Amino acid sequence: MNSHLYLRASTKDQDANRAKASLEAFAAEKGLVIAGIYSENISGTKLERPELMRLLGAANAGDVLLCESVDRLSRLSQADWEALKGAIKAKGLRLVIADLPTSHMLIEEKGITGQIMQVINNMLLDLMATMARLDQEKRVERIKQGLENKKAADPEWKPAGKSKDTAMWDKVVALMAKHPTMSADQVAKLADCGVATVYRIKRELKAA
Repeated sequence: MNSHLYLRASTKDQDANRAKASLEAFAAEKGLVIAGIYSENISGTKLERPELMRLLGAANAGDVLLCESVDRLSRLSQADWEALKGAIKAKGLRLVIADLPTSHMLIEEKGITGQIMQVINNMLLDLMATMARLDQEKRVERIKQGLENKKAADPEWKPAGKSKDTAMWDKVVALMAKHPTMSADQVAKLADCGVATVYRIKRELKAA
């Protein structure tokens, strides 16, 4: 059975290929043939990801879409998660998550027992996808709260580098606060700045 490995990290400071070896070992253990490896550094809150879309276009019905964990595949809104699941189902793919044992049974058909486990697996997938999305939202809220607390304690405080472009900084921070699930690429486009600038501001807010 063919498998397609999907590897994702959220920023250029992380390595999307970090889990490659473990997924290759998992595929070998399960007797899966690796037909493709798709790796990208992009936010999990974004549905339209180049490598993910390329995977969906190249895979055939009955193939396995293999990921390390649910949050590597999705930190999507509920609507986008449903859309992604629909696209995977429409392609006839088997979604297998390495750290979700109930999904492993999709590699083999197991009659009525397999059908029952699939129902349970789908419920767990939805739960874990929701938890991944909420974790992302909480992270953004913590950054926002940390900035507000810092300003309240010291009204004169400014994050490192802010003096270079105060208006741009404020615009990016406002966009992230208003749209917590928006990807860095989308924020950069709306703020008319580079993605690296958005990542830098995120890092400085987190450090604050």
